[in-house]
Amino acid sequence: MFVSRPRRSMLYMPASNPRALEKAKAIPADGLILDLEDAVSPDQKPVARSAALSAIASKAYGRRELLIRVNAVDTQWCADDLAAAATSGADGIVLPKVNGPRDVQEVVRQLERAGAPDSLYICAMTETPRGVLAAADIANVNATLSKPRLAGLMVGTADLAKDLRCTHPADRAPMLHALQHCVLAARAYGLWILDGVHIDLEDDAGFAAACRQGRDMGFDGKTLIHPKQVAGANEAFAPKPAEIERAKRIVEAHRIASAEGKGVTLLDGRLVEVLHVAEAERLLADARMIAELAAN
Repeated sequence: MFVSRPRRSMLYMPASNPRALEKAKAIPADGLILDLEDAVSPDQKPVARSAALSAIASKAYGRRELLIRVNAVDTQWCADDLAAAATSGADGIVLPKVNGPRDVQEVVRQLERAGAPDSLYICAMTETPRGVLAAADIANVNATLSKPRLAGLMVGTADLAKDLRCTHPADRAPMLHALQHCVLAARAYGLWILDGVHIDLEDDAGFAAACRQGRDMGFDGKTLIHPKQVAGANEAFAPKPAEIERAKRIVEAHRIASAEGKGVTLLDGRLVEVLHVAEAERLLADARMIAELAAN
């Protein structure tokens, strides 16, 4: 449906900051989120919008995925953001503060009226209590559209913690139910999903732990607020050499068993079934895409 690619590290860049946009050209993040929302003051919204369009048009970011985070549907800036982003050449739109499928449906209507190509996708941010509760309905919104537009979910943990009035520790314990609920919704409807930001830039150990936790929970990658976090996220969400080697052995063991007419086999004393082969092949595909991205 949409292009499959690594999304280990998705770095927010305030579109109103020319210096940041210039530096981003050399940052090895898998993707950049050019932000028109929280990182931009109201008086700078038009400037940020124009700067984001110019940055994308420059073609200066290599093979990085380029997303534009527009302002929320109920704001005065959203319509202009969507009209500009529709034909900008961006890979996708990040839609903040999605409370239900109607928010996505309205944005789709506006994008298509503005001439958006079929390839322009939406990533919906589940960062409010209502959004988390409606995560499954949001994730299934493509069933109500004439063509698929929603490709992924993104959990906004900072805003969610604020609305829940909970603490936001490194282990995210007060939000674990919400995080796993969103992962479940994304996987149920074939979407990718990104973890929220780690807001303490001095807490390297906490950031590393949050990355490991996110990967263990099933997230595809992490949203980031500073370039110093990119390397850690890239490492945490990439297949490890030992995992790649075992995946190769699983695929080969299954190939040999299939040639002998067997549906299952043993590898190192552990049963290998078709489901294990599918997961091994997915991991190997991820490793190949990461290698290709690093080579460019």
